[in-house]
Amino acid sequence: MSTPTTAMLFAPPQPPVQLAADAPTVIGRGRGCDVRLGDPDTSRRHAELRLEGERVVLRDLGSTNGTWVNGERIDRLALAPGDRLEIGANQMTYCEVQSGVTLPEADEAQTLLFERPSGAGDAFRGDLAQIPPFAVLQILELGRKTGLLRVDADSDPGQLWLEAGQPIHAQTKGQVGFDAALALVAAEAGRFVFESRIELPEATIQASVTQLLLEASRRMDEAEL
Repeated sequence: MSTPTTAMLFAPPQPPVQLAADAPTVIGRGRGCDVRLGDPDTSRRHAELRLEGERVVLRDLGSTNGTWVNGERIDRLALAPGDRLEIGANQMTYCEVQSGVTLPEADEAQTLLFERPSGAGDAFRGDLAQIPPFAVLQILELGRKTGLLRVDADSDPGQLWLEAGQPIHAQTKGQVGFDAALALVAAEAGRFVFESRIELPEATIQASVTQLLLEASRRMDEAEL
């Protein structure tokens, strides 16, 4: 590839998984899998992700219930950033970002997830179609970042403040606090930018990133019933 990339799988509330460049990443229910999923609809060795040339390829390993990407069953598929994977009862999002920026405060789970143009100071930005809001929040949580996440969503733009990686306040045009944060997590199209060195507002959210993502997932599931 012409620029460095980091390939990641996100399946909140689990921590994100960085894919290995020199070996396949096996997904399944078995003990030896790199990404281990516990539900009975997942086969012991269900699928694998492997770097082939310049693309990450997802391959079904003869699973019982199949491997799905963006609602279609696949046997083998080269993934694109933002693709949604369904394996058993689990939903995951594949993210691939061309950037050389790291989160310096993150530990072994730190990744290259954000674009950072020259002269941008402490600003990080990206495309919501390629890096959904829940993925951004998980990385900010891992890095224990303090600052303001601006979500310029096509549906309902807004702002979310974080302290040490945890949400403390959010607002959109019509909502404030936890409900506003839920609306921002649900955004599917637009852009985001995270900026540090900002003044923090009074806290209106008493929940962790994990609790926020679990509630967002629960409401999404209810809406699909």
